[in-house]
Amino acid sequence: MTIATIINFLETGAHPSLQESYDNAGLLLGDPGTGCQGVLVTLDVTEAVVDEAVRLGCNLIVAHHPLIFSGLKRINGTDPVSRTVIRAIQNDVAVYAIHTNLDNVVGGVSGTMAARLGLVNNRVLEPRPGQLRKLHTFVPMAHLGTVRDALFAAGAGGIGNYDEAGFHVEGTGSFRPLPGARPFVGEPGQRHYESEARLEVTYPAYLEAAVVAALKKAHPYEEVAYGMVALENRMDSIGSGILGEFPSAIRETEALALLKERFGLKALRHTPLTGRPVRKVALCGGAGSFLISKALAAGADLYVTADVKYHEFFAADGRMVIADIGHYESEQFTVDLLFGRLREKFPNFAVLKSGEETNPVQYFI
Repeated sequence: MTIATIINFLETGAHPSLQESYDNAGLLLGDPGTGCQGVLVTLDVTEAVVDEAVRLGCNLIVAHHPLIFSGLKRINGTDPVSRTVIRAIQNDVAVYAIHTNLDNVVGGVSGTMAARLGLVNNRVLEPRPGQLRKLHTFVPMAHLGTVRDALFAAGAGGIGNYDEAGFHVEGTGSFRPLPGARPFVGEPGQRHYESEARLEVTYPAYLEAAVVAALKKAHPYEEVAYGMVALENRMDSIGSGILGEFPSAIRETEALALLKERFGLKALRHTPLTGRPVRKVALCGGAGSFLISKALAAGADLYVTADVKYHEFFAADGRMVIADIGHYESEQFTVDLLFGRLREKFPNFAVLKSGEETNPVQYFI
């Protein structure tokens, strides 16, 4: 079991290419080829969390928030980040962050919030465009099934609630092997005609490298002709925020009380109540002001997020309630999400949840 083994598994559910351009997710400290002795899952990486990892015998910390977010010009121990980096390096503790790439999948941070509230019919609030593509290639008829199965195994063929979706049409291909070629069929210098199929499959953009690699490995030809095009269809499983529904409408005060109970809140900030029942709920873990307009357009009765600024509350415009439950509070159950996935995949391996309180915001009640 190496650190890379853990990372590769986590990234199957939240590919690193899905992180935002400003983010710094990934392996921040450590060698991926190092043997992993244990994993400690946390929301934030602090000096206390590194000490906890050392004490528990874990040499990999999996965090939601990146320890190193922007460039470090000095690592001299004069600030919390550099002190934590030094402590981790001194104790051979690797640090991996799975941040906005986990935000941008339907079963990620916001999806965990929705599950906590018992919402149903959950889907991405703002699907990310350009995430679905189509590959077309030309395959000898005798090898059509082999190539198609390899592409499906690599993750191609999915669209909406369907997988193993593909299309092929039969035709005749021609080629003439030139000197130095090693043709699978045909003779050098002679034009050859072959019964072929044009095969087309869809695939998520983030799997493009894996899909092309699978194509080339399974295809019998020395030179494989293929092309890719972007599709207009949106992948409802990739994007920002979640939109869901309560099984039945409840009063606004009930919805706020439920938030306090399910997220263990001491307090929350919200806009004036509208006096209407709450059925449709939008959510975004962490700073989610950028989705207020999307929540309104989707007809949400309640938008649950964090880090809303004073003037941004006005955007509710009496049409829905915005509830700011706090950054840490909105993302706290991400630890349970990651812990659960790792324990399910590696049941006989040391995967632990941090017991350190990392919330930098306290409340005087």
